[in-house]
Amino acid sequence: MQFEDEDERVKSGITFWLACSIFAASVGSSLQFGYNNGVLNSPEQVIKDFMNETNNIERGDYLQDHTLTILWAITVAIFAVGGMVGGASAGWIGNKFGRKNAMLLNNIVAITGIALMFFCKMCKSLEMLIVGRFIIGINSGINTGVAPLYLSEIAPNSLRGASGTINQLAITVGILISQILGLEAILGTADLFPYVLGAAVIPAILQLMILPFCPGSPRYLYITKLDREKATNALVKLRGTALVEEELQEISNEASMVRTEPKISFRSLVANPVLRQPLVICVIIQLAQQLSGINAVIYYSTSIFKNALSGNEEYASYATLGIGAVNVIMTIVSAILVERAGRKTLLLWGLGGMFIFSLLLTGGLLLKNYGIYWGSYVCILAVIFYVISFAIGPGSIPWFIVAEVFSQGARSAAISISVLVNWAANGTVGLVYPEFQKGLKEYNFVPFTVLLALFWVFIYYKVPETKGKTVEEMTEIFKRNTIEKKSITANTHYSEKQPLVTDDDNHD
Repeated sequence: MQFEDEDERVKSGITFWLACSIFAASVGSSLQFGYNNGVLNSPEQVIKDFMNETNNIERGDYLQDHTLTILWAITVAIFAVGGMVGGASAGWIGNKFGRKNAMLLNNIVAITGIALMFFCKMCKSLEMLIVGRFIIGINSGINTGVAPLYLSEIAPNSLRGASGTINQLAITVGILISQILGLEAILGTADLFPYVLGAAVIPAILQLMILPFCPGSPRYLYITKLDREKATNALVKLRGTALVEEELQEISNEASMVRTEPKISFRSLVANPVLRQPLVICVIIQLAQQLSGINAVIYYSTSIFKNALSGNEEYASYATLGIGAVNVIMTIVSAILVERAGRKTLLLWGLGGMFIFSLLLTGGLLLKNYGIYWGSYVCILAVIFYVISFAIGPGSIPWFIVAEVFSQGARSAAISISVLVNWAANGTVGLVYPEFQKGLKEYNFVPFTVLLALFWVFIYYKVPETKGKTVEEMTEIFKRNTIEKKSITANTHYSEKQPLVTDDDNHD
């Protein structure tokens, strides 16, 4: 009976050290990213006032509205520029230092950026705020590459999707906490807003206290470091049992596959058709997450609601808080659904819902523009259900899909490209959305609606289901697809070269 219980625990994968490892990685990396992603939202007006006052002190003049809008957009978007830098290097850093050590070292970057932001008011320096946002962006870029990789590599296959979804859950919790602390009733005031920015140091401290005692990634130790003994010890600690031979054999099979592959470079990913397929899929899914318009909501939801609620800033802040809470709750639902419904299904549900509710948001804005008072409520409901749709699948799945379709040899390069694309799209939305609001007015979400339709069609026809499949099985799927494509192309060329057979030819 004892062995049956132990075997059941191995299958379920629920152990103390696995829980500790997931908590440490999620809080110190994913929650950290979410917090800094949403921290400027609630105190937006307070920080804009700080910018104006600081410019007046330094240059003896207040900023014009247009200049202030541009400066604010830069402050928001520079975070994503830093994310691109960190994301592009995430694969290399994760391989060089290991997943666990990369996250630990990354806290040095985090604390540097947080310190600059925290002291910007004391030093009356706009430059410190912007540079601090750039540095914390680098930290977040590294986190978004390394943390999901670590979470997917320490989890058993039965919990791989749920573990990846916890990454997104931590991000949404971080966004919600930043929105709560940024309320005027708490820390979102002219005197206290630096403490909202500085509170990001708490997740870093928690990770530094817990993660050093957690095991490293068994796959990294076995496949990259070629250390079977350390990999076995890490796996035994994570699973809470010595019965890990089956999982070790699976890792060994992946290691054998990696050894037979040539060294995978960025060029190889693009040139090799078997690798190019999953790379294109991962890149499109990353773009679908960011160009869906979700960050327009995260960065600018307060101003969106302020517009919908006829300028009532207090109500707008609380509506933004409600959106954060909905995002957290639905991400928890997604963690339950991801191993049941599958990745592709949840992506289609999510993107389809976002398409519908982005149309509804545009309709609500038009109604409000025509003086129909309940148009404001349509806008709020549309944004709520838009966020619910995002949380169902597009919010979490892009972060761990790379680890499910690439073997260890190609994974680092694929992670770097995917995260770079994700952050580039993130920054683009942060920079251009204020101009959309001004130029397109009530139609400012229409570009996202069009893109959502295109992403839905691509995923429906081109993305295979990864639920319950090993990396080896996914590689075989892409190999078969490549062979079939080559066969179709060859047959087409052959048919084109054949002479046309006429009735006269047959008579002869």
